[in-house]
Amino acid sequence: MRLASRASRLTVQIALLVALLAAATIIMLRPYLTDTERIYEQGRIDEVVNQGPVTVAHVEWKLDSLKAYTTILDKDDEAIDMGGPAGSTIIVATLTVTPREGLFLKDKGFTCEATLRDTHGNTWDSGQPFDYPLPTYCGDDDYPFTMDKPQQIAQVYVVPKSVVPDLAGVTIEDFSDYRRVLITP
Repeated sequence: MRLASRASRLTVQIALLVALLAAATIIMLRPYLTDTERIYEQGRIDEVVNQGPVTVAHVEWKLDSLKAYTTILDKDDEAIDMGGPAGSTIIVATLTVTPREGLFLKDKGFTCEATLRDTHGNTWDSGQPFDYPLPTYCGDDDYPFTMDKPQQIAQVYVVPKSVVPDLAGVTIEDFSDYRRVLITP
């Protein structure tokens, strides 16, 4: 009887130890697992979409093309200087953007930006080439936006030539909901 009493006490102690370890693990990891802002800041991708369309923050996005160039031309067929270092490549992402219900169109435009991303998590912000044939942002007076009407824009990036094979697509972000969507070509 003494042996059975010891075995049951040992079983209860082990079960209590496992329960305490599980509770301690949950308490210690909970801030890291549920802090969506911190996880978002580290570059988390919430959704991957092939070409789209995908709606983020009341704007529908569709990636039409993602092409690499050594130079780009303006409306008069003259080279646009993007100011990149020697050996860099110019990437042009052509996107169809449609403002949807719930978006505030100020002066027939809104803020929109797509960030270029590679497979290693590196990102590049778009540049603003002067006189490019397509609008390069969604607030251009020459290309006003109207609700529920799609319009093409171009996002132009200057990247090192070595990363071109690793480019994954463009990311669209919603800062208020901590949501990031990767649109692949």
